[in-house]
Amino acid sequence: MPKLNQFKTLVLDEFEEEKFHLPPHTHTYYEIIYIKKGSGVHHLNNNLLVYKAGDLFVISPDDQHYFDIKKSTRFIFIKFTDNYFNSKQSLTCDEFLVNTPESFMRDKILKETVLKFDEPCKTILKNTVENIVTYDRYIDVTTSPIVFYQILSIFGLIKETIRCMNLQMQSTHLDNEQIANYIHQNIYQPKLVQVKVIAEHFNIAHTYFSAYFKRTFGVSYREYIHNLRTTLIEKRFHNNQLPIKQIAYEFGFTDESHLTNYFKKRKNMKPTDFKKL
Repeated sequence: MPKLNQFKTLVLDEFEEEKFHLPPHTHTYYEIIYIKKGSGVHHLNNNLLVYKAGDLFVISPDDQHYFDIKKSTRFIFIKFTDNYFNSKQSLTCDEFLVNTPESFMRDKILKETVLKFDEPCKTILKNTVENIVTYDRYIDVTTSPIVFYQILSIFGLIKETIRCMNLQMQSTHLDNEQIANYIHQNIYQPKLVQVKVIAEHFNIAHTYFSAYFKRTFGVSYREYIHNLRTTLIEKRFHNNQLPIKQIAYEFGFTDESHLTNYFKKRKNMKPTDFKKL
């Protein structure tokens, strides 16, 4: 099964076929697929979704799909990489920063259901896709704020349709208690509390996570991690039951010297002196 790659952040592709040119495949990027005309069956992750003109599908990396065309079909593909939204954080509203379009596109319900766009959403969707295609003929769409907002509006139309169809998506609400619990459970593994890792775990844009955390918890994420780690290390020292070397290993430091330098920077004293207090 082929896996397709794309290196440009945004690519538009419009074409018509009587037989789809690709076998079942996956890719490393995201796709919004609009059916301009035609009909057939979309094979998506072992689901058979009957399509017609006006339908829309969203494909995320590692989804497997292909089209079984019954009636000559004209497709419009809007293909983008992770970097497309990440590079435009200043243009994005808070809702799409916390619940990123990429995480939204991975929702299982979008792979099992053909969305039924009613009016006026159906006409707005058609016009929006055509606007994007028109811009692509004249300008570099990868850097266009107008095209970016047009693409965001498609997600708004999808959300409105999901609401009208009474479909239940996975919860994308951020639970601050869950964030704190995740940090406390993984504080012993530095890689798991890196901003990029924890942001991905909670489906929040990593470029936005630090600002969100500080606004919510009243302290920077970096300082929160340092304070928690230092407090736990202090408790280990107070118990005076474990050698420094073992404590260093427990908290993911490379060696005893690494822990000593870290603690000295935070507390202005060596662990050996602290243990004597």
